[in-house]
Amino acid sequence: MINLNYERYYMKLSNDTLSVLKNFGAINQGIMFKKGKKLKTVSSHKNILAEVDIKEDIPADFGVYDLNNFLSVVSLHKDDPTFEFDEKHVVIVGNKGRSKIKYRFCEPTMIVVPPEKQLTMPEPEIKFTLSAEDYDWVMRAASVLSSPQVAIESDGSKINIVTLDLANDSAHTDALEIGNGNGNKYRMIFKTENISKILSGGYDVFISSKGISNFKHKTQPLQYWITTEQGSKFEKAD
Repeated sequence: MINLNYERYYMKLSNDTLSVLKNFGAINQGIMFKKGKKLKTVSSHKNILAEVDIKEDIPADFGVYDLNNFLSVVSLHKDDPTFEFDEKHVVIVGNKGRSKIKYRFCEPTMIVVPPEKQLTMPEPEIKFTLSAEDYDWVMRAASVLSSPQVAIESDGSKINIVTLDLANDSAHTDALEIGNGNGNKYRMIFKTENISKILSGGYDVFISSKGISNFKHKTQPLQYWITTEQGSKFEKAD
């Protein structure tokens, strides 16, 4: 028997939100939408956490098992589709109202979901601003040089982002100067694949010697927490 007593909800998704969702799809195959104006995702290895505040109001909790597939379905419509929700589905209405694609929710247990508790970032000893141009440069250099790691390094006077291969001493590297140091000496190592998962743009970057970093987007309410890798070192100035 069809249940006619459930409450129906409706919403639309802006291009900005769709762009962030596409980025989140590179971090985690699935996503759990939560009622409200915040979206979160976490990688399967729990080494990348992402969060964004959106303009839309998500009307209900629902899970999507394959986010990239869901976005491909949404992209079939070129006319700003409407999303209608029932108990088990989201109905994507587009093509001037003539198309209604019924997309089934998944159970939360089928996907890796972020922790409910807000992450508490340790006091960061390292702080700097990374421009969009410098971020794009580092990603291109790491790709061309086949660098599996990226390190934030300082000799105390200058800060550099270095592309490298820790397993190959003869590998090609690139060092890009991004700012002045504060006397602290460090080498904070990240996997290139993890850094490449953040949305292209400028960021305020905060890194703790306790193994966690925070990338806050300069123009969007978007941020990422990414773990540093084994071999990272920090030496506080005298």
